[in-house]
Amino acid sequence: MPRRAPADAIALLKADHRKVEDLFEKFQHAREEDRKIALVHEICTELTIHTTIEEEIFYPACKGKIKDEDLLDEGYVEHDGAKVLVAELLDGSPSDEFYDAKVTVLSEMIKHHVKEEEKRSEGMFAQAREAGLDMSALCEKLMARKEELKAKFENGAKLPPPQTRTYTGHKLEQSHPVQAAA
Repeated sequence: MPRRAPADAIALLKADHRKVEDLFEKFQHAREEDRKIALVHEICTELTIHTTIEEEIFYPACKGKIKDEDLLDEGYVEHDGAKVLVAELLDGSPSDEFYDAKVTVLSEMIKHHVKEEEKRSEGMFAQAREAGLDMSALCEKLMARKEELKAKFENGAKLPPPQTRTYTGHKLEQSHPVQAAA
């Protein structure tokens, strides 16, 4: 049965949110390493596509139109935090220390981000609708870019390394636990 096209841009973005929430839920119940790897890859792919279409199309359409433009800045920062964890997860495996914790924290970050975008009256989506953005035209642009990215990643292209807009590139050092003297 073919999937129905979303009614508008917000419906499309919300459908993405629900899909990723479902994938995180499945990960929480996964026990086999292969299943975890497959779910993390799917989560990371979905998040990469979603953040790309929001940053390339939806957020710029909101700029100068919504009441609380701080939400856009926060959205970019939240995306950048997620991108860092996505890169860590794609470079890791379930046997790595902190792997499951990274998935859990990424899930929590995404839940917060979704809540901010979907708040009933003051969320970014509500403000975009109130501003009178053409949600149908935006949906067409979002869908076209989403399909282009999906096709690219389905044909074997590796997910790109994260490109952050808000992180300044500080050199980080990995800390290692200090071993106690015997």
